[in-house]
Formats: sequence, structure tokens, C-alpha cells
Amino acid sequence: MTAPHLPPRPIAAVLTDRLDDIAVADAAVRLAGIHRAPLLLVAVLPAHVDDRAAGRAGAAVLARVLPRLGRAGLGHIPTAHRLPPRRGTRLRTAAGVVALARRNRCDAVVAARTGPAGVDAAALREAAALHGGPPVHTAGPAPWAPLRGTAPHSSDPSRPSRPSTTEGTRSR
Repeated sequence: MTAPHLPPRPIAAVLTDRLDDIAVADAAVRLAGIHRAPLLLVAVLPAHVDDRAAGRAGAAVLARVLPRLGRAGLGHIPTAHRLPPRRGTRLRTAAGVVALARRNRCDAVVAARTGPAGVDAAALREAAALHGGPPVHTAGPAPWAPLRGTAPHSSDPSRPSRPSTTEGTRSR
């Protein structure tokens, strides 16, 4: 007798409204793409955000990564997690995110290496070990690439062109 086919369990991506969210989304998409699992997009909101502004703040956090998800063709479940007031420790904060991932039956959590206290990968990994949560994957910072401008008019596209400047030249 074969077991019934169960739908894939989601992969959680912890988004903190930082540039590292792109790297977190990319790592979560790669991980979810293996099993064609949906993504649980956890927008982490500060404690001081009121209920009326929480929807707009969560949408702003998710807006940065949604284009990447559309290209991957994966489903997503948007959710928000509000940080506890300053009284909370980093481990208590991380335990809240891990509990959210457990309630949604996530197979894994992807978080940035650095971030607000309690939602970085190290704190989430510690909370998952203490509270029986899913494994936590670390996404490195987004790679830096220099800005590239348009090349000046060049007749040979295979040769790199040098920027033209008048600094340091003398007129004769």
C-alpha cells in the first residue's frame, strides 16, 4: 500500500527590510525549487508599528522580493511577524519566528547572516535547536557589483573602452 501524495511543505524566508532580503529570497527560491514547494514569506516588522500601518509595512518588505518569486514560478504565502517590545531577548524573538515556521509546517527556514537582534540566522538556529524547529539555512550578504554605465561610442565592442576625461590634460 502506498502513502497518499502529500503537498510539499513550505520553505520560510525571513525578510527584515534590508538589502540582504534579496539574498534570502534567492536562497529560499533555490531551496523551494528543488521540491516545488511554496514559500512562506515572513515580513519582520518593528514592535512600534500599529495595526493600521502593519499591512503597508509588510507589503513594502515583500515588494522587494516578489519579482524574483514571479520569475521562479513558485507560490508564496505572505505573513508578518511583529518583533516583541525591547523587553524581549534575542532568543525570545527568534523563538517567535521559529514558532511561526512550525505552525506553518515549514521544512526549513532561510535567514540572513546578519540582521536585527533575534532574526539573524545564528539566533534562529539556536532557537530551532532549543524549541524543536526546522533547520535554518544562512543566506550570505548580497554580492557587491560595481555600477556599470553606458560605454562611450566604440567601433569595436570586444575592446573595453576607457572613460574619456579632460582632467590632467593640457591644451596646446
